Order: sequence, then C-alpha cells, then structure tokens
Amino acid sequence: MQPPRLPAETLARVTRLAKLDGTGVLVISGAFALGSAMLGDKFGAGTGLLIAGAGAVELHGVGLLRFGEYRGMRWLVASQALLLGFIVSYCWWKLANMDLAALHVAFQRGMEFPFFRDAWAMQQELGVTETDFLTYHYRLTYRLVAFVTCLYQGGMILYYLRRRDNVRQALSAE
Repeated sequence: MQPPRLPAETLARVTRLAKLDGTGVLVISGAFALGSAMLGDKFGAGTGLLIAGAGAVELHGVGLLRFGEYRGMRWLVASQALLLGFIVSYCWWKLANMDLAALHVAFQRGMEFPFFRDAWAMQQELGVTETDFLTYHYRLTYRLVAFVTCLYQGGMILYYLRRRDNVRQALSAE
C-alpha cells in the first residue's frame, strides 16, 4: 500500500488535470460551436459557446490556484457542474426537438459508406423502417452522451471535492 500523497503533489496533480481538462473542453466545444454555426444551427452554436465558457471557468480556477488562492477549487467544481448542466440540457433539447427531415438527409449521405450500407441492409432484413432506424439511433446517441457526461462530470466534481483539504494545506504552506 502506498502512503498518502503530499499536499503539494496533490495540488500539482489537480492543477495539471484541470488545465488539461479545461483546455480540451475549450478547444473541442469551440470547434463544435464553429461547426454548428457553419451549418446554421444557432442553438448548437450557442450551446457550444456556453460549454466553451465552462472550460474557461475551469482554466480561471487553475489560474487562481497557481496564484495561491484556494477559491480556485470552487471554480473547478463550478465548471464541472456547468458542463454537466449545459451538455445534459442540450441532449434533452435535441431529444425533445428531433428533426426527422434532417436525419433522412444525413441518412442518404451515410449510404455512401460501405459500413453504413451493410448495417442498414441487416436492419432491413429484420423489417426495420428507415424512420425507426433513425429514431432509435438518434435517441440512443443523445441518451448515451447525457449518461457519459453525468458519469464523467460527476466524477470530476468528486475528484475535486475530495482533494480540497490537501489543496488547502498545500496553499497554506506556500
């Protein structure tokens, strides 16, 4: 069994992880916001910008910690709660406002790929209609995204909360 980590080491790990996570969220959601805007999806673009803002909140928390301010931990936890709320809300909205016409267009574009054609052929043999196929996979996708988001963001919240005392000790020792 390993001894517990030193507070300074915990602080270094927390700031390193938060910087990586915040930067990743900022870059990926910014790209999604840009892609949504190019496709004319105003709601998707706005949600992408909100999620990017949550990434910026996390990076702000990292900056506060680096300047020795314990309140940076609250910013880290808040960023994960914002991410969770924004992503789950987006999934809920997409599930409540499914656009079958757009799905059918995307389906036709997907038929250009052999893997997709083969998967569709198997579904047709089972008597599945195109609308049923699209509806099932659309709902499954957004439900999985919401579920994984709850697991990941919830886990990050717990990670940050469990390290508060060590971070406080490390900052008070500096």
